Amino acid sequence: MSAAIDVKGLNKSFGDKHVVRDVSIRVEEGRITGFLGPNGAGKTTTLRLLCGLLTPDSGEGEVLGMDFRFQTDAIKRQTGYMTQRFSLWEDMTIEENLTFVARMYGLDDRRERVIAALERLGLCDRRQQLAGALSGGWKQRLALAAATLHEPRLLLLDEPTAGVDPKARREFWDEIHMLADGGLTVLVSTHYMDEAERCHDIGYILAGRLIARGTGQEIIVSSGLFTFNGEGPDIGKVAHDLQDKPGVLSASAFGAAVHISGTDKAALERAIAPFRHEPYMWNEVSPSLEDVFIQLMGQVADDRYAA
Repeated sequence: MSAAIDVKGLNKSFGDKHVVRDVSIRVEEGRITGFLGPNGAGKTTTLRLLCGLLTPDSGEGEVLGMDFRFQTDAIKRQTGYMTQRFSLWEDMTIEENLTFVARMYGLDDRRERVIAALERLGLCDRRQQLAGALSGGWKQRLALAAATLHEPRLLLLDEPTAGVDPKARREFWDEIHMLADGGLTVLVSTHYMDEAERCHDIGYILAGRLIARGTGQEIIVSSGLFTFNGEGPDIGKVAHDLQDKPGVLSASAFGAAVHISGTDKAALERAIAPFRHEPYMWNEVSPSLEDVFIQLMGQVADDRYAA
């Protein structure tokens, strides 16, 4: 498979703040790549660098087979970008917004393209509704229709499902997978672990650095992490007691259960040994992506402290 994105050594600073640090990323055509990381990690800046909205301080490579530093206009014409905040015109109707976007791109058969987009995303019955009056889920559909109206080869989505209900999120992801099945390459930033698991592969960025890359299962396996699940009354207090024990990298409550994780299995077993009695129950489980990312965040924090 050829790469839609193949960029190395990407850097960007704003004043004395180094926001993106030596990021190298390759995304194959037709793949959905999840881009994860906390607020301020550098996700949005990286997306904007890749599509030519920002100029990198350094880096080299190609996006859609073109030099991402010098062919930004051509890359923009073949890229759809959906911002985190709704950025269309709220005093225009759904249909007017899409028609205006079609004109901006200089598309032919504008009416037919707009109608097709309305039908594909279930917007026909609301076509005369003002965009500003839409709920978060419907605004999301409109934004996706606008970002794909010109039939891009690459789609960049910046936390597109923030603030929408679970049903709207599920429908959105169904549409994204349909687009990818048709050959569209998607790079999507998200905070949601369940969404990350719906991607073909994942990149995790923290403090401007890409610190994990691969499929969800590959990242879990390479972490070397062991996890025990504990259940019982007042399990949250047990988690609090365990989080500072030797070998315990994280102790996180999940409702009526707790996940205890670390890279030294014997140390974990020693830590939970005082609680291996009724009414508590413990069993080893496969680490989740969340367990792994908590570990990675801790490692980066430790490295900074040591430096």
